[in-house]
Amino acid sequence: MSGSETLARAYPVNTLVELTLAPGNEKVSGLVYCTDEISQAIVLKKSLVHTTLSSEVTVIHASSVTKKRIIDPDKEGKAAEEIMGTPYYKEELKLPLPNVNRRALEDRERRALRIAEEAFSKINDKASVEGQQIFDKLLKACNEVEWRGNSILVLKEIRVDPPYTADSCSLIKKSGGLDAHSLVRVKKIVEAASK
Repeated sequence: MSGSETLARAYPVNTLVELTLAPGNEKVSGLVYCTDEISQAIVLKKSLVHTTLSSEVTVIHASSVTKKRIIDPDKEGKAAEEIMGTPYYKEELKLPLPNVNRRALEDRERRALRIAEEAFSKINDKASVEGQQIFDKLLKACNEVEWRGNSILVLKEIRVDPPYTADSCSLIKKSGGLDAHSLVRVKKIVEAASK
């Protein structure tokens, strides 16, 4: 592959290839399923015969390819049939690739990033392991939990200070009749989690 040639041009999708890999000159063959310019990955798909699995997928770093041979299905029918796992491989090669909804993929990516950021915001790297475990249990039970320094703030009205025991739970804000009940509940959760 020349320096300016993209992987998509060097390894066109739906092309049967045999690649020789360094080190050791191992040969792998398959149908080019996709490529990724960022990771410099080539993904090959090879159908499996006599198994419930549909295909074997191999991910190869482009820099490990020392030799590439494109398999012409018209001239090398036996090799093509072996890779595709069916004597009807020509029909399968003619099938169009499925359409990709770019907007749906971007929405999915944004959602995954938002969920990951939310999960990271719930981690306090300054708290002890026990403190993080108590926080996680409280979050699961109460949903409205956040870190304030090394203290855990539950429902914006109860604070759990280190060493994160039932005795370290205190009411910081009275907002109604449920305060005492909420404090008792948080103390029970902390007590159960610290056992």
